[in-house]
Amino acid sequence: MPRIAVFDLDGTLVDSAPDIHAALDRLVTAEGRPPFTRAEVTGMIGDGVRVLIERAAAARDLPFSEALLAAFTADYTARAAEATVLFPGIAAALDRLATLGWRMAVCTNKPAAATAALLAALGLEGRFAAVGGGDSFPVRKPDPGHLLGTLAAAGGDPAQAVMIGDHRNDVLAARGAGLPCLFAGWGYGTLAMAEGAAGIARSPAQLAPLLGDLLP
Repeated sequence: MPRIAVFDLDGTLVDSAPDIHAALDRLVTAEGRPPFTRAEVTGMIGDGVRVLIERAAAARDLPFSEALLAAFTADYTARAAEATVLFPGIAAALDRLATLGWRMAVCTNKPAAATAALLAALGLEGRFAAVGGGDSFPVRKPDPGHLLGTLAAAGGDPAQAVMIGDHRNDVLAARGAGLPCLFAGWGYGTLAMAEGAAGIARSPAQLAPLLGDLLP
């Protein structure tokens, strides 16, 4: 059974805050509300698009509606890769893990359509054995069923897998699924979110050695 590294997406593999920020600003300014700061946006990322829009609406005294959610989803999906980039060092880290024989997957609370569009735009289409989006299963992180479903789709075994993410949801999902989590210290989450993680990777360059320590 191959070792599998399961990555979160936003804040772990990709710096997507610029495009999420731009889409949120377009959404609220169309409703006559002021735009967001980057700190506000990064603080709202990680729990899926519905919660993102609920938080954004509340922060600008807007009533949440399905129409608001649909408008954001359509706009963001179409423009998800205008300013989004891989974090520095991620491409090299993925290459290194592939050379070492690791299989890789993505488990993200971002909707599957936006995830697929973003991965394709960044040249990562086909790089992962499975991609579990926030609407790919009946549950999403922190529910371990999301991670376990992604692992099953990737042909993996929890005993031979590690989760890598920058949010408490990644740590909690991994714990519930019975596998270790490496916290991505370069991402959007605070270090307080790393509580319960097996370790903290301060940069993508540390991923291969730290993963090797967890699964020799």
